[in-house]
Amino acid sequence: MLLGHYAVALAAKRYAPRTSLGTLVLSAQFLDLLWPIFVLLGWEHVNIVPGLMAASPFDFVDYPISHSLLTAALWGVLLGAGYYVLRRNRRSAIVIAVAVLSHWLLDAVVHRPDLPLWPGSATKVGFGLWNSVAATVAVEGLLFFIGILMYVRATRPRDRTGTVALAAMVVLLAVIFVSGFFAPPPLSARWVALAGIGLWLFVPWAYWIDAHRAASRVHGGGL
Repeated sequence: MLLGHYAVALAAKRYAPRTSLGTLVLSAQFLDLLWPIFVLLGWEHVNIVPGLMAASPFDFVDYPISHSLLTAALWGVLLGAGYYVLRRNRRSAIVIAVAVLSHWLLDAVVHRPDLPLWPGSATKVGFGLWNSVAATVAVEGLLFFIGILMYVRATRPRDRTGTVALAAMVVLLAVIFVSGFFAPPPLSARWVALAGIGLWLFVPWAYWIDAHRAASRVHGGGL
């Protein structure tokens, strides 16, 4: 899932209005930000299998550190606790932890059964929405629309940049999402991982957007 994770980050602004969108994007996408690093290090593995699923050619062989339910929960606790130590904002810390865990839950909707419950778990989860391109577009598109709507209602632009930068990110994410259905399969797992590293760029972009928008409702903490 791609747009759904950004939808969570955008929607979370309503519940953590003083927390930057950059921090929320980092949280909601954290598992996918770790995953390409672990693939390049050889700790996790993926194969490219054209036609494996209608909306995805990725055979996730193993990714227990980044994408098991247990480690997702632990990453969430780690990020939430770290935020609380820095900002003493319990509400935002909880939102951050939930955003991290939401990544696994949303992935479980779209993946085939390849998500482990814990490292070494024989039981793997996945409901296979990626078997249908139409269903994938409908579900992710709806989530993304709701997330954008909630973020726009929770914030207001301080200047033109606050509007244009947000619109540009939304359009680019939509283009990346749609192009994935038409582009040829990646050449190798290494290419996939290198492209995945590029997702880190959306974190500072989201910080930039949020710096040019003001929260409509405020309850504690920053960053």
